[in-house]
Amino acid sequence: MNLRRIVALALPLLASASAQALDFRSVGPHPAVLYGAPSTRAAKQYIVPPGAPLEIVLTYGEWVKVRDMAGDLAWTEAKGLSKQRNVIVRAANTKVRGSADDTAPVVFTADKGVLLELAEAPANGWTKVRHRDGLAGYVRSAEIWGN
Repeated sequence: MNLRRIVALALPLLASASAQALDFRSVGPHPAVLYGAPSTRAAKQYIVPPGAPLEIVLTYGEWVKVRDMAGDLAWTEAKGLSKQRNVIVRAANTKVRGSADDTAPVVFTADKGVLLELAEAPANGWTKVRHRDGLAGYVRSAEIWGN
């Protein structure tokens, strides 16, 4: 099979894959062990704390290949992930506002690495989030990871 034919066959698959929405899950109540392959016999790469968001890249039986905020790929057992959605703040002094508007009053400020609950799906460049203390507001979607 020539290269031109391979590319012609692969393009529709790539286009459909890129059109799909990103799928995120959060680590459940216990830390998740991430492996180099879909097996508990594979090399352990690192441990992710409870609540941390992970992007689902691929599902293989009871295993999922995930990407973390740093862009690293690894495998973990699907049963260790929760449908509860959390996000991580990307930069220091991120302002969470009372409404989805740059001029809205600041409800609270979050530092880089703070874990927030996703309260509503992103819309128009803003995401509604909730802090574990109960404060809620809107943050620019580009200032968080996991949405």
